[in-house]
Amino acid sequence: MGEGLSTGPRVSERRKEPLTRRIAAALAALLPEYPRVPLCVAFSGGLDSTVLLTAVAGLRRESSLRAVHIDHGLHPSSKEWAAHCRTVARRLDIPLTTIEVEVRRARGASLESAAREARYAALAAALRDGEVLLTAQHADDQLETVLLQLLRGAGLRGLAAMPAIAPFGPGRIARPLLEIERAELEAWAQERALEWVEDPTNADERLDRNYLRRRIVPLLRARWPSTGRVVSRVARHAAESQRLLDLLARADVERAAVADALAVTRLRVLPEDRRRNALRYWIVKRGHPLPDSRRLAEVAGALIAARADAHPEVCWGNTVARREGNRLTLNVKHVSVRAKRSTELPTAQSLHLEWSHQERVLELPHGLGRLELVPDLHGPIDLDAIPQALTVRLRRGGERLRLSQDGPRRLLKSLLQEAKIPREERVRIPLLWYGEQLLAAADLWVDAAIRASAGQRRRGRLIWHR
Repeated sequence: MGEGLSTGPRVSERRKEPLTRRIAAALAALLPEYPRVPLCVAFSGGLDSTVLLTAVAGLRRESSLRAVHIDHGLHPSSKEWAAHCRTVARRLDIPLTTIEVEVRRARGASLESAAREARYAALAAALRDGEVLLTAQHADDQLETVLLQLLRGAGLRGLAAMPAIAPFGPGRIARPLLEIERAELEAWAQERALEWVEDPTNADERLDRNYLRRRIVPLLRARWPSTGRVVSRVARHAAESQRLLDLLARADVERAAVADALAVTRLRVLPEDRRRNALRYWIVKRGHPLPDSRRLAEVAGALIAARADAHPEVCWGNTVARREGNRLTLNVKHVSVRAKRSTELPTAQSLHLEWSHQERVLELPHGLGRLELVPDLHGPIDLDAIPQALTVRLRRGGERLRLSQDGPRRLLKSLLQEAKIPREERVRIPLLWYGEQLLAAADLWVDAAIRASAGQRRRGRLIWHR
């Protein structure tokens, strides 16, 4: 195949059962409906994803199977790698979609993390309803992830590392190789004379993960051969503990919820550690990054203890946690509306956009940010009830919402006043309409017409990225 491709060295590895059988068992354990489930493999062309795609191709019986290759365009050979992936997919008789992405690095972010974000965003957009994305992270990747999180001072959520199964885009993401070490994958590929792409950046020890992989992990395994299995067990224990904490946090957040805010009086009665747990859960569910420990302590302490009329705030990144009366709110920092009112404040007539929610993201003009509809197992929206064609407008006055099936239709103005949302913010709230029926006021309130009921499985959440 030429430069950049490898058939790898021979590795002698004792395995209790064939690799394909272990992968099939992992899929059956992760996916109760397997094999009657559509599968999509994230195929980079490297060793790990080549083994995964080849093995799953040999297993397919009743499952539909396809592959997606993401071309980041960051390496001169990326086009050759994409061509190699097409060749492998044709040989396996598997449909392949190649997606080119533009990697935009935010200030202070690494190129590696920016590429990862772009890749996962493209994979989520490419995934079909109900489809399961299979990725090829293995036991060595899990070990490196746990070590990196530990060195960064992560909590339980970080130490849980990569989940074997999780919601993703309109479907799920599954990692059936997490209990299999890379040496086993390489031996299996070599025995079958498979060819794969070698990314030269994997040898760059300036990257933390590569340094761990090449320098630290071999020393750990030489002294403690079972390091990978033990650390994987630690990650599973951490994930189980985190799930229990999330259940507690969800209950606390639901009791304190006031529209998209939290009632300070309800937070104050919680012990401090439980309050921090609830806040972490709430911040993540609202689509914001978690603050560091010091800032989280400020939110859980100073903001909660402040006077109702003090209006203090804590900022991290582009996120602002603010005390507004008895409410704790989360917002994205933006230029003050008061200072720009004469030139940038939008009017009710300045926004009228058509939106098919299947596009999932809608960019808004006038600095209003964007709307995003994301799948969420606990979200308030019934995805099956949302009409295909929607309209987004600003407030004109007289809008009403029915918050429950048996409840009255409430004036949006009254809801905004009760929630103590500042006047300058009210005029900027995007409203979601179907014809003349108001379905949602940004991510603040949802009309009963599209509200999910108990037992509804296809649920989602509208997020307004201000």
